[in-house]
Amino acid sequence: MRITTFNPLIVSRDAEEIISLFEELGFEKKHTPTVDRGDTKVVRTRMKDANGFHIDISKVESAPRDMTAIRMNVDNFKEAYDLLTAHGFKKAPGIEEVNLETAKALLMVSPSGFAIEIIEHIKK
Repeated sequence: MRITTFNPLIVSRDAEEIISLFEELGFEKKHTPTVDRGDTKVVRTRMKDANGFHIDISKVESAPRDMTAIRMNVDNFKEAYDLLTAHGFKKAPGIEEVNLETAKALLMVSPSGFAIEIIEHIKK
């Protein structure tokens, strides 16, 4: 398994305020895809600064509180899932796996409580 992206991810109901803060810190919006999970929509904003640092901010109306996690894009979702599971990670409560034509993603939580979202972009 190869990691292709590794950066912070913030999940919040109030993403606009967080995005505004990071814009003041010099980050610019790069793209903002929306994932419709049926029961909830997730609006993801990918931002980048002049130094090449990235942050993702996800607006999730159903989020019970703000959460900071690590976004980890990988070239093999199953390998990443198996590796994290072997280290005691579990699927985050109340979060379902995302399966789209273009990506597969899952937020997982470690035994101590930190979170990693694994994402594999599906190339055609």
